[in-house]
Order: sequence, then C-alpha cells, then structure tokens
Amino acid sequence: MTAENPRTPQSPATTEYADFLAATRTSYDAIAPAYTEAFSDWPADSHPLDRSLVTAFAELAREHAPAPVADLGSGPGSVTAHLDGLGIPVFGVDLSPRMVTLARRAHPELRFHVGSMTSLDLPEETLSGILALYSIIHIPNDHLTATFAEFHRALKPGAPVLLAFQTGDTEDRLHMTERFGQEIALDYHWHTPNTVTDALTKAGLQLRARVLREPEGEERRPRAFLLARRAA
Repeated sequence: MTAENPRTPQSPATTEYADFLAATRTSYDAIAPAYTEAFSDWPADSHPLDRSLVTAFAELAREHAPAPVADLGSGPGSVTAHLDGLGIPVFGVDLSPRMVTLARRAHPELRFHVGSMTSLDLPEETLSGILALYSIIHIPNDHLTATFAEFHRALKPGAPVLLAFQTGDTEDRLHMTERFGQEIALDYHWHTPNTVTDALTKAGLQLRARVLREPEGEERRPRAFLLARRAA
C-alpha cells in the first residue's frame, strides 16, 4: 500500500484516518510470517479467472510502458513477481514494514516500498497501471473516493486500474482480533461492487469491466473484479 511519509489527506477526519492505518499496519506486522507462508504461491494457487484478469490488466498497462505498474497492498510480493515475469515494469507497496522486508527477501531483484495507498508518494501521471488485489478491503467506505483520487492523480492518462475484493449483497464489516494465532485488531470491509464503482466514478476513473466470481473451495464470499482507467 505507498512510500514512506504519506501526506495527511484533506478528508475524512485525520484521527480516524491515522487509527485505521495504524491498526492495519500493526496487525499485518504481527501476522506477516504466517501470512507469507500461506499466500506466497500465487499464481499457482489462484483461480484461473483471477490469473486471466491480471494478465489482461498487464496487457493494458503495457500500452503505457516504460512507466511502471504499482502493486498496492503487495504483501508477500508473489503477484508483483508474476507481473515482472510478464515483462511489466512493476514495484510493490505495502503498509506493513515487516511484510515489505519478507517480500524483499523473497524477491531481491524487485522493488518494494513501505507506505499507504491512501496517500501515494509519487509524482502525478507516473504510473502505467495500478493493481490492488484484495487490499481495499481494509479501506473504510468513507475513504474510498479519496483513495481512488490518489490513484487518478498518479496514473498516466488512459492507464488501467484492476481491483479485486471479497464482496456480498450488502455493505458489511468484520472485526478480527486473532489470526494465525496472533492478536490483531483488523477491520475487513466487504464493499459491494456498486459502492466501489461509485467511488471510482467520483474520483474521475472510468469503469471498463465488472466481473463477479462465486466462491469456490474454502472461499466464503464472492470475489468482485473491477477494471477502470483514467480518461485518455
């Protein structure tokens, strides 16, 4: 999620903003080793549809090379490495310093930065694309539009955004206090596709495609994929 020293956004309230970022950072620092062990085998353990959508995103981003793609909420770095393997210039950004350390260790040839997707430490119009797989689930609804406005600012004209997130029929929030045997304080926001689409539109991003995949195996919620772009 951006580089160090994120700027304080104009809205929503600064205290709430700092609180949810701090809770997310601390929680992922606590579970980083176990999370990395569980989710480092992408794309081998991913759904074929997920892989095909990421490949399609990469092809769209390639049109704006040599500008890089930002993998926001990059976690263990396996998706970042997959994009690199497709020949896409890419770097990863994650809110958790410990997660970034583990990603750098696993993929020393790639760049990973600590920071927040809510305040990208990047110049305007410098990215060929933004990928955020299952990372906006920790962004409260009230912060989505401001977050996507940051995406819009950093993207080159015409560049794509691909979002993936667990969803449901209605807005819902889950607060978890334990995961992988570690004490955490982490909120999961199950945004609906309509909510996220509205926030993208308000931020000036154009929706290009919407896919809803039903849960399979141990998954409990449908997976939504939204492909958008900054206007050319």
